[in-house]
Amino acid sequence: MRTEIIYESHSLYRDDFQVKAYVFGTGKKSLCVMGTMRGNEYQQLYTCSQLIQQLKKAEREDTLPPGHEIMVIPCANPYSMNIKKRFWPIDNTDINRMYPGYNEGETTQRIAAGIFEKIQEYEYGVQLASNYMPGEFMPYINVMTTGLEDVELAKKFGLPYVVIRNSRPYDTTTLNYNWQIWETKAFSLYTTSTEHINKESALRGVHAIFSFMSSVGLIRYEEKEECHTRVVDDHEIISVRSPEAGLFEPVVSVEQKVKAGALLAKILNPEDGEVLAHIYAPADGTIFFMDSGPLTYGHTAVIKIIPTQEAE
Repeated sequence: MRTEIIYESHSLYRDDFQVKAYVFGTGKKSLCVMGTMRGNEYQQLYTCSQLIQQLKKAEREDTLPPGHEIMVIPCANPYSMNIKKRFWPIDNTDINRMYPGYNEGETTQRIAAGIFEKIQEYEYGVQLASNYMPGEFMPYINVMTTGLEDVELAKKFGLPYVVIRNSRPYDTTTLNYNWQIWETKAFSLYTTSTEHINKESALRGVHAIFSFMSSVGLIRYEEKEECHTRVVDDHEIISVRSPEAGLFEPVVSVEQKVKAGALLAKILNPEDGEVLAHIYAPADGTIFFMDSGPLTYGHTAVIKIIPTQEAE
């Protein structure tokens, strides 16, 4: 393994801004894994750290075939992470809305341009992404439609679900979209959390990446598991909304299978604890997302369910 600084910007008043990459092997640019780009993505940073540990072990055990280069970038935004701010500290811009970047533009445009110059030629790209909704998700692979997406390849991660999402105009400045336009087969990997570390889910993410690497010949990995992966359009996922504002008290958990009519959660009066509303499952399915906040507003999506197929 070797460490490279793939982007650097000098500062007058604090440490220089540096984006570090951990590189394994030499040869064809085969796989790049991008970790956190936002300052609150602690789970994504931790997952990258565990991936690097496992790749070091694979290197020691000589299970990485020669002729391939694998790059892991744990953190593309150390300034924001240092002060626990989600976006760029100065102007609140999002690096993942600046690709492919502009090296004569604003700071985050320059960072995106410097990073993308180093990673745009990899055959495969995996972004450890986070969702804008605070809560817990099932680990899954997200594929953005660009006309260049490869859904069958997404199944090689061995996770239960691949979610297909149509690209929107604002997606054209994300890393995933631009990776695809520059002919990298790109995937977004979501683990359970964002702002807190879930070790089990992180290791599951590492296992998924290793399963993918094994499928495309980038590692000899004996623990690869076969899993039936269901492809789901994001429009199929049912959003269950809270009918009232109050304390959110779920009685089910993420990945749990439920029947139509089953009790999912209660909404309590924050002051006297009286039950204001019950939330019931609208269909048979699997809990895909659960809000993690103690309080909820009325008419807010607090649970998402992937409905059961007839064959299931």
